[in-house]
Formats: sequence, structure tokens, C-alpha cells
Amino acid sequence: MGAGGAAAFAPVLAAALVGGDVACLLLRLEDASDDEVRAAAAVLRPLAQGRGVAFLIDGRPGIAAETGADGVHVEGADAYEAARRAVGADAIVGVGCGGSRHAAMTAAERGADYVAFGSFAAAAGPDPELLAWWSELMTVPCVAAGDAAPAEAAALARAGADFIASGDAVWDHPDGPAAAVRALLAAIAAAREAS
Repeated sequence: MGAGGAAAFAPVLAAALVGGDVACLLLRLEDASDDEVRAAAAVLRPLAQGRGVAFLIDGRPGIAAETGADGVHVEGADAYEAARRAVGADAIVGVGCGGSRHAAMTAAERGADYVAFGSFAAAAGPDPELLAWWSELMTVPCVAAGDAAPAEAAALARAGADFIASGDAVWDHPDGPAAAVRALLAAIAAAREAS
């Protein structure tokens, strides 16, 4: 997705952001060139930040720093320190830890702003027991990575996820992205009230 793809996606994103309080937009363009990521960030970053949504770039700390992103998401605790140097002390650095407790503890000790369990590339979220363990013992926020639909988002929230990721469940929702965001937020709120 370059600037043209981002321009086509911008109305979809704008519609999603109307649906409710979205905390973050993670720009994930794994197969794109650096120039394509820069071009997409130039279009999407102002839209997200203009609505109070943190804009992070996946896996490219240098581009996050140069494009004015709020931060970066990297995979593995060993990637944290280089990412922090690239984006600076005030930016967000989140660390994907898959299902590893050790990686999450290491990332948190090094200063990660959040740890993510699961995978943003997967449809299913992480093991709820892992989220429960983290939320009982740690103060660093955790993200349940995946493509959560409302029912799964509720279960992940009950388990202790501070933030819940979604993707195609929002973009491809039959009633549109705003309806998807509203449904996700309602499911999360109901789950947290019941806990």
C-alpha cells in the first residue's frame, strides 16, 4: 500500500474511527517497501492523530521516527533497545512476545510501553490464561494481538487484556467499520463490567 492504496483506505479508516474510542492504529505493511510505508504513513497518520488515536508503525523504527508516528511495534524483546534509540524516549515502543512469558517479562524490564501476546497476523487471539497471568502480576499493559470479533474481544477482556487488536473483523464487517468498532467496544465494556 503506497499513497494511492492509503488514500483509498483513508475513508474506511475514517468510518471506523467514528465508531468509538479507538486507542491505536498499527500500520502493518510487511511486504511493502520503505517508500510505500512512508507514503502510507503520510496519508494515514494525520487522520489517526487528528482523532486522538496513537499511530504506530510495525517493525520499522526509523520510519516511525521520521514520519512523526507516535511509536513503533517490534517483535521480540531483543528488538526493544534499538527501537527505543530510533524513536526516542517519548515515543511508544511496544513489543510482540507471541506466547512467551519470558520474552514479555524481559521486554517489560527493558522498558516496553506494552507487550503484545498472540500475533497480529493471526485470526485467533492469544491464550486467555496467558493474559490472566500477566494482568495479575504485571503493571505494563498487554495487548491481545489477533483479529478479534466482538465475542472473542469480550473473552480477551475478561481474561485481562488491556487492549484488544482487531483487523479484518473491522474492515470487512457487513454493517461497516463503524458498526464493528461499536460492537467491539460494547462487548469489551460489558465483559469488564461483569468481571
